[in-house]
Amino acid sequence: MTVCYIGNSFKYETEAVLKLFLPIVTFDFLFEEYPQVGDFCIIKREPNNDGYTLSVTVSLDGTNESLEETRSGDFSDKDDEAALCKMLYLIMQKLKGVTPAWGLLTGIRPVKKVNELLDRGLDKAEIFSALKEKYFVSDEKLELAYSTAVTQADALAALDKRSYSLYVSIPFCPSRCSYCSFVSHSIESAGAKKLLPDYVKKLCEEIAQTSEIARELGLRLDTIYIGGGTPTALSAEQLEAVMSAVKKNFDISKIREYTVEAGRSDTITEKKLEIIRDFGATRISVNPQTMNDAVLEAIGRRHTAKDVVSAFDKARRLGFGNINMDVIAGLPTDTPESFLQTIETLCGLDPESITIHTLTVKRSSKLFSEEERRVDGRKQQFHFENENKILRQNPYTQNFGSDFVHFLRGMAVSEMVLTGQTVLLEKGYLPYYLYRQKNTVDNLENVGFAKAGYECLYNIYIMEEAQTILAVGAGGSTKLVNTGTGKIERLFNYKFPYEYISRYDKMISKKDRIAEFFAGI
Repeated sequence: MTVCYIGNSFKYETEAVLKLFLPIVTFDFLFEEYPQVGDFCIIKREPNNDGYTLSVTVSLDGTNESLEETRSGDFSDKDDEAALCKMLYLIMQKLKGVTPAWGLLTGIRPVKKVNELLDRGLDKAEIFSALKEKYFVSDEKLELAYSTAVTQADALAALDKRSYSLYVSIPFCPSRCSYCSFVSHSIESAGAKKLLPDYVKKLCEEIAQTSEIARELGLRLDTIYIGGGTPTALSAEQLEAVMSAVKKNFDISKIREYTVEAGRSDTITEKKLEIIRDFGATRISVNPQTMNDAVLEAIGRRHTAKDVVSAFDKARRLGFGNINMDVIAGLPTDTPESFLQTIETLCGLDPESITIHTLTVKRSSKLFSEEERRVDGRKQQFHFENENKILRQNPYTQNFGSDFVHFLRGMAVSEMVLTGQTVLLEKGYLPYYLYRQKNTVDNLENVGFAKAGYECLYNIYIMEEAQTILAVGAGGSTKLVNTGTGKIERLFNYKFPYEYISRYDKMISKKDRIAEFFAGI
């Protein structure tokens, strides 16, 4: 589809709206030019005798729809952009016959909008009314976002304004899962093995230097999160070196939470769990993603569901009383029935929290490159084996092409997510943090569920952007938060370990900005 902007350049938000309805379509963009042929969308802001006119015209599969609004007075670019997005949404809703559950809301932090309205003193009914009117959000998603806001309220209220969290990045895994788009490297590759000793050494240096910065600024460490990648992909000695550096350089006696993503069961050993426990971690994740062995094989995992249970039992035996488990809805070859079985199996293990992610397929993942193909001359995605089988077996559905495939997939994944969330609520788990990502199947969400009192503080604070996060390691993203003004600034470490090592001194010099940021607070 060709998207044309006349008298404006509101590309970012309008493209996000189009992707709600056309998630597998590639867009071409024109500015101050009109399309020649094919499907198109024209987004206009042009002057008239009374002020100016906003209009949207869409031509899709030979059908045209338009909406326009005449304006006069003092409207900002943001106001005009919002009005054009709303017109585009209504047109696409009519043309596609689809109503996204999250409506026009395209941001990754929907709970933040609920919290803003709660801070203004609005009650539940008023919040629902305001978000329905502005964003067309469904009752189901409003209830989810509101419940999440209520669950996390105490954690946000208890936040010390001079506190911060520490994130330690271990961007290595035993192997790369097919759906993964993170900067993560297989620990078995020759390059990774060569880099690891120097990476751990530089990481320990950065931990020490970051602690000095925080100490000089009088900041108080609140939570620690060691993530990845898979931190337990490190050897026991390397993991001990990292956790020893944290303990040596930070006062962890008063922190409220210390999480280590133990991650994949094929990396979890009794020795590593003992190190994690003995160096002060209070919370771990054992992440199966699925308890279906066929699905594990399809995504490139080298362990079985039985291995997950074994790792979980080992952690319990060693005294871990706060364990999270992650699952992903929409993995290749998975079905609503087997996904439900995964949720029920995990509930049987009785972890303190379970997080349901929705599959996100990005161009940097192996899954995208394997599954993309050309349809109507353009690259498309989400052509998974089971869906193609449906198309091959049913002559009627063959006529619907890639849009129908994506529709079928969305229906199945929506069922997985809804069923999983319903079961967890019935088992006493409550939603405590929620976020969304681009390219997520059926525009769905990721939600952490926890038993009361076991909500992950780090997850709440990073998602609600309520606390400064000082990040160390390759790919780490430091987020500086002024809780008084709401100002947020980010500092990025180099993504790749070889860059992180070779350009370490230059990267560290950028951390002077942390002191500058806090100087006026």
